[in-house]
Amino acid sequence: MTLGKPQLVPQAHKALDDMKYEIAAELGLPVYQGSEDYWGEIASRDTGAVGGRITKRLVEYAEQVLANGQA
Repeated sequence: MTLGKPQLVPQAHKALDDMKYEIAAELGLPVYQGSEDYWGEIASRDTGAVGGRITKRLVEYAEQVLANGQA
């Protein structure tokens, strides 16, 4: 059962999930895609770093799109 608003772009969930594991690998975190999304053994500081880098990349992408007039 899905609560809340329906997803506007259903593919976004997979793309963000892929980005999360890509960044985790760049940071050398011992998680891998398909690991049931359990990150309990990862320090909060490290999971926050993943989230921060996701946000940074999304902002950079949005800035590029706006700068190129593609919005």
